[in-house]
Amino acid sequence: MNSFTSRCKLLLAFTAIGLFAGSASAFAAAAPAPVGDNAEWPHFLNDYVEAYFVAEPAFAVTQGRHEFDGQLPDWSAAGIYKQVAWLKSERAKAAAFTDTKLSPEQRFERDYLLARIDTDLFWTDEVAQPFKNPGFYLDGGLDPSVYIARPYAAPEVRLKAFIKYLKAIPAAADEIRANLKTPLPKTFVERGISSFGGYAGFYRDDAPKAFTAVTDAALQDEFKTAIEPAAKAMQGLADWLKSEQPKATDDFALGPKKFADMLWKTERVKTPLTKLEAVGKADLARNLAALKSACAQVLPEGTLQACMDKVNADKAPGGAVEGARAQLDQLRQFIIDKNLVTVPGTEKALVDEAPVYQRWNFAYIDIAGPYDKGMPSTYYIAPPDPTWPKAEQDAYTPGKNVLLFTSAHEVWPGHFLQFLHSNRSSFQFGQLFVGYAFAEGWAHYSEEMMYEAGLGDNDPAVHVGQLSEALLRNVRLLCAIGMHTQGMKMQTCETMFREQGFQDAGNASQQAARGTYDPAYLNYTMGKLMIRKLRADWTASRGGRDAWHDFHDQFLSYGGPPIPLVREQMMGKSSGDLF
Repeated sequence: MNSFTSRCKLLLAFTAIGLFAGSASAFAAAAPAPVGDNAEWPHFLNDYVEAYFVAEPAFAVTQGRHEFDGQLPDWSAAGIYKQVAWLKSERAKAAAFTDTKLSPEQRFERDYLLARIDTDLFWTDEVAQPFKNPGFYLDGGLDPSVYIARPYAAPEVRLKAFIKYLKAIPAAADEIRANLKTPLPKTFVERGISSFGGYAGFYRDDAPKAFTAVTDAALQDEFKTAIEPAAKAMQGLADWLKSEQPKATDDFALGPKKFADMLWKTERVKTPLTKLEAVGKADLARNLAALKSACAQVLPEGTLQACMDKVNADKAPGGAVEGARAQLDQLRQFIIDKNLVTVPGTEKALVDEAPVYQRWNFAYIDIAGPYDKGMPSTYYIAPPDPTWPKAEQDAYTPGKNVLLFTSAHEVWPGHFLQFLHSNRSSFQFGQLFVGYAFAEGWAHYSEEMMYEAGLGDNDPAVHVGQLSEALLRNVRLLCAIGMHTQGMKMQTCETMFREQGFQDAGNASQQAARGTYDPAYLNYTMGKLMIRKLRADWTASRGGRDAWHDFHDQFLSYGGPPIPLVREQMMGKSSGDLF
């Protein structure tokens, strides 16, 4: 975190995920509308979805709409401004469907759509990410893993799609360089250098290995011819950013107003920043108290750091990738045995080492879209940076008990299970867009929920593993607020990750840097806390712990809207406090 990808990337998860499991005419082919429904609304929503796919073809491909294979968005400045104008126009049209013109279910979908449009407009227009942050492109369409890791068609078909993608890269690189206005923040530049340069190496070294089964000599020749221009284009971006490093700045903060706008426009959270910070500090204190209790059993005479080090030193046999593979069956069976949540479908999650262009975070999952029925998803784990000292590399790879909750977060019952549900949501728009706080909040919530349900049989070392992940996300929330609204320096944040999150030096540095270009990474803890509060309120009159299964199923049934909208659906308009 851990992260879901640009089905997530996210999202990063600035655009998120999931889609209606049908064809282009799926919305129109739905069952007859019940009395009270507005017959115009499904057509408007369908038209919006189809137009969105045209504007964001890489997003469409991750959903399994392979008529868009190989295409990238129009990232020219003119194309970006055109998309912003379209979003504003569509927002006005959606808002014109007033409450009196829609059924209750359609009103929910409208509010869901408005929140999604506001999210895109915030990042693209208000924050102007296309012109300030390489992450806009890195998280918004460049990743070609769908063609390589997802067996949705014969290798020859996927290779043709990948070649088309490669041929689009030089023009895209030119657009990216023209758009980014320097000087850029140091951490943005560093991420761009690493990721763009990583693509160059991936195209040249790793991608050809994925298509060795293709025997068509002419196709292989076309592939080889397309690789070098694409690799040079990406390396050119990396080299250009290297040349910009001497004048890079520390000017990354959103500021209090834009940060509050981010909370409202992307997650529909109105909570004042002072209260949100207090809520985050309280959860940090709760988890630190739990850590002291667990460590008193793991290492009675040692410090908390020594306790963490002991747990982290107990590595999974065979390394993190092999260890995670071994954990997935255990986690899935635990969910079933404890009747925690329904497991819909038989899709599988694979585990692999992260490609070189996606190693800015330890773990993430690339989830197959609903049009690619039955396709596996892939849970990726990044090795440590080989340039780090040996001790830092060893510390970066988590112990087996920490890895257990990373696997819970990414797969069972975290992101993977959540998307099995969202892809089957009865809310059509919920099958398309899954928001950051919903996805990461659920995945992070799942970790603690699994421990509460008995994962690990009260082994204190297992509890330390769960708390390690919780403390990491607590510090993310406090760093996001501190760095973007209070003038906190990145070095202070890094110290917080070491001293309060008990992270190793490599992770602490990586996490502090991420907070500069991903201010919304507070959504892990914020989302978790909203879900825990909703669970407590909803189950209070429905049997408490015995109602967890039904709560989880109903929560996941909405797809992935802002959690306050889910709260309204489950608790009514006067639904009480979020936290």
